[in-house]
Amino acid sequence: MLNWLSNLPPALIYVVVALLVFAEDALFVGFVLPGETAAVIGGVLANRGTVNIWLLAFLVVCAAIAGDSVGYEVGRHFGERLLDTRPLRRHRVKIDKARALIRRRGPEAVFLGRFVSFFRALMPPLAAMSRIPYRKFLLFNALGGLVWGVGFTLLGYFAGAAYSRVEHVVGRILAGVVAVIIIIGLIMWRVRRGRVDRAEEDAGDDETPAPGDDVTR
Repeated sequence: MLNWLSNLPPALIYVVVALLVFAEDALFVGFVLPGETAAVIGGVLANRGTVNIWLLAFLVVCAAIAGDSVGYEVGRHFGERLLDTRPLRRHRVKIDKARALIRRRGPEAVFLGRFVSFFRALMPPLAAMSRIPYRKFLLFNALGGLVWGVGFTLLGYFAGAAYSRVEHVVGRILAGVVAVIIIIGLIMWRVRRGRVDRAEEDAGDDETPAPGDDVTR
């Protein structure tokens, strides 16, 4: 995904990252591709200078808040029928855990769920089903989106910086290792060549007739 995104124009990178973050909660794409992956990769590209880190973080935060709001509306309109769909039936245990978290923490669960990939996609509709007022939902949704969006974008940014430093150091070490191997190879070749030359000289000396020998015999 990193290579694919890096080949896109900067404006399109902003759009793709924001759409992936938005779709995670609004369309439950998070079951396949967590939005945090898109945010982190966007941060890596920002470190490379492809996009602006602060504009990217702003778009990620807005997309996260908007996606959760759409997910809330989906849960409010479809209710329990949403949980009976085939993709969600397989996750009944996790859904029950998410509902238990809402019962214990109320709207705070929306903030906490933002940092767990599976809960992040389900908390908005479950919050609506649990009758949490939208105003309270929006407050904790915005707080979670802000911390999560900025945090994961910067994580990708600093991870990209660390990768560049490691890549630079490893590149120099690798170049040094290659140089040493080449030098050792040249020395071994020279030593072996010297042995061959000495062997040829010794063989020539053995074939040279001694003084007084009759070479015609």
